[in-house]
Amino acid sequence: MPKVTVYSTPTCPWCHRTKEWLKAHKVAFTDINVAADRQKAEEMIEKSGQMGVPVTDIDGQMVIGFDEGKLKRLLKIAA
Repeated sequence: MPKVTVYSTPTCPWCHRTKEWLKAHKVAFTDINVAADRQKAEEMIEKSGQMGVPVTDIDGQMVIGFDEGKLKRLLKIAA
């Protein structure tokens, strides 16, 4: 199983959508609240070049926002 990390904030609707999608597909992930952890927020920006959330790191591949097609492709989930 790939290593999946979701950088998110509690108030972001697309973050909730991303995490619910991952749960529905039984994908284990680590959720990092970048609103509460400035160091992790800086790590997310460094990795992705993005300040907005969600950013999903799948084995070093970044998914910006909720991009179902890219999530499926990187996680090898059939359409």
